[in-house]
Amino acid sequence: MPQLQDKTILITGASQGIGEQVAKAYAAEGATVILVARHQKKLEKVYDEIVAAGGPEPFAICFDLLTAEEAEFERFAATINEATGGKLDGIVHCASYFYALSPLDFQTVAEWVNQYRINTVAPMGLTRAFLPALKASPDASVIFVGESHGEDPRAYWGGFGASKAALNYLCKVAADEWSRFPNLRANVLIPGPVNSPQRMKTHPGEARSERKNYEDIMPKFVWWSSNASQGRSGEIVYL
Repeated sequence: MPQLQDKTILITGASQGIGEQVAKAYAAEGATVILVARHQKKLEKVYDEIVAAGGPEPFAICFDLLTAEEAEFERFAATINEATGGKLDGIVHCASYFYALSPLDFQTVAEWVNQYRINTVAPMGLTRAFLPALKASPDASVIFVGESHGEDPRAYWGGFGASKAALNYLCKVAADEWSRFPNLRANVLIPGPVNSPQRMKTHPGEARSERKNYEDIMPKFVWWSSNASQGRSGEIVYL
């Protein structure tokens, strides 16, 4: 039986990169995926490819995580819950915001705020809004996609690394608060060097052969959203 059969899982940043690949891998394993991103045409393409591959028909919804306030998160969750009957068995927070590698004296307050908005605040806002649905699931897994510089501060990573460090903290807090709910878990997965658009942007001189391909890490994403990972929570996992 497919590992994610009958699960409904929301994926942010699902229009490209790791988010797109997670959506396709989860659909191939039987999950009904809720595709969330800002770009309608890109979302439609992923939707069509999942349907063409024989996966369960997904949901595709445009939502701007950068500008959303608490009321927007609540309305978004209400819309999704109405469409799915309140069923949600997990979230994979793939959406990420990155400007450029630069020294701190070149970085602006606006850049830091925007990176925190997408990389830290939006995962908190979405998870909080969907928490009643997650609690109602017999087995719910929330995955935060992290970055190694969130644990290993280095020059030029500034706001991006700081926002990912805060994401690790968010995950640990959620896992601790949910320890009394055996059906809930939260973990950080750090993909490492992958042939993704963001990696090519941050490491333009790196050869493709030095990086993993998507198919190398997708089975691990699937495992951490499946029932097999029950009891594992509050971990920061390097893939």
